[in-house]
Amino acid sequence: MPSPGRSFRWARRIFLTLLSVFTLTPLFVMVSSSLKPLQDVQGPFHWIPSTLTLQPYLDIWTTVPLAKYFTNSLIVSVGATALSVLIAIFAAYAVSRYRFRGRKAFTVTVLSTQMFPGILFLLPLFLLFVNIGNSTGVALLGSRGGLILTYLTFSLPFSIWMLAGYFDSIPRDLDEAASVDGCGPLHTLVRIIVPAAVPGIVAVGVYAFITAWGEVLFASVMTNATTRTLAVGLQGYATQNDVYWNQVMAASLVVSVPVVAGFLLLQRYLVAGLTAGAVK
Repeated sequence: MPSPGRSFRWARRIFLTLLSVFTLTPLFVMVSSSLKPLQDVQGPFHWIPSTLTLQPYLDIWTTVPLAKYFTNSLIVSVGATALSVLIAIFAAYAVSRYRFRGRKAFTVTVLSTQMFPGILFLLPLFLLFVNIGNSTGVALLGSRGGLILTYLTFSLPFSIWMLAGYFDSIPRDLDEAASVDGCGPLHTLVRIIVPAAVPGIVAVGVYAFITAWGEVLFASVMTNATTRTLAVGLQGYATQNDVYWNQVMAASLVVSVPVVAGFLLLQRYLVAGLTAGAVK
């Protein structure tokens, strides 16, 4: 294959440089603003802070109960991720390995749920949780458990579809070899398929976690002051009298750390999982 010409290489460098500047500029503004006193942020913008301070990173924990919001988001995101991955593994295995009546209808239904905006499900879920609470006494509305179930409605269908595609890429000879050795379907899934599908499972888990971690619409309606998550709790830095922009920037950077760290640690699994899951 011939190497690209000199003009192409220069065009590529210019394009990548512009793309990097476009991507990193907002991040630089966030970091710069988070290190300024509030009066400097509210005044004319300067790229380089005249006064550097770490006080906003200390104040974010007292201006709003950020630690409680962080804990709520962590519990809800981990719970939704664990349930999505666990249920999706069994459902995707059935779709990938078995032919049963209603299989095509089930697959189409799972995919069709991704075409509708989340706001269409907001009112039905709200009324459903209210009726369940009135009839059974189980308070789903305003609880972490209710929010976890809510997030399953849009993370689980995609997880099933993606894992089914990944399971299809695993040779069926492994299933047959396990069957010859006396393994049943469940044993084959746990001992053979799941270890071979680790990249796909990790990709599904990362997707479910990121979706739950940054979700705003359902969290703003389905939570209360006790169960509020980070995506909603960050609004507390805007009061009737003022907006603590330096603390908003600092808090946004802090709450992004778990997602960025997890993505970097699991990047090789994520790329492999998305590549194989897309080939179906």
